[in-house]
Formats: sequence, C-alpha cells, structure tokens
Amino acid sequence: MPMTALLTSLNLLEIHHLKNVLEAKGIRCWIKNELLSRLAGEIPFTECALELHLVREHDRPRAEALLEVWRRPPPPGRAWTCASCGEPIEGQFGACWKCGAARAS
Repeated sequence: MPMTALLTSLNLLEIHHLKNVLEAKGIRCWIKNELLSRLAGEIPFTECALELHLVREHDRPRAEALLEVWRRPPPPGRAWTCASCGEPIEGQFGACWKCGAARAS
C-alpha cells in the first residue's frame, strides 16, 4: 500500500520546521523531493513539491493532531495601555507604537 504524504508544500523551511516539530514529539518522518524541489519552474510544481511522510503510518492520527494545532492562528493578545504615554495598544504588540516604551510585564 503506497503511503500518502502527511503534508505537501513548496516551502522548504516550512517542511523542515514541521519535520522537527513532529520528531520532537517522537514521530519519525522523512522528506520526499527535497532535491527535486529546486527544479520548480523547470518541471511542473506538482511533480516536485516537497512531501512530508511518516515512517510509521500508525503515527498519522497524532501527527495530524499536531499539525492542526500548528496551523491554528495564535489567540489575539490582550489589549494594553502604555504606562508611559497612555496610548491604547493592541495585544499582539510588545512595545508602544507611539513612544516606543516596552510593554510592562
């Protein structure tokens, strides 16, 4: 039975990062088409896209759960008010856009 790729991407950094994430959790995997991806444009990208494969198919449910968490956007941070100038700041920022003061812990 041919193994199905867990993930397909043209982004080498993304594939390697996800491989590291999975392996840190004990899920062994390998990358197919790593060298072939350099030919994208010369040959159709569908034939040279990077594929992340599992060594053990029984790891698929855990791997898919981890990828789902990875894909989920981070929750928005809590809005805060700059202690230096009083400017309201959106939660994702760690410094005031107006005066440059760092967010107080």
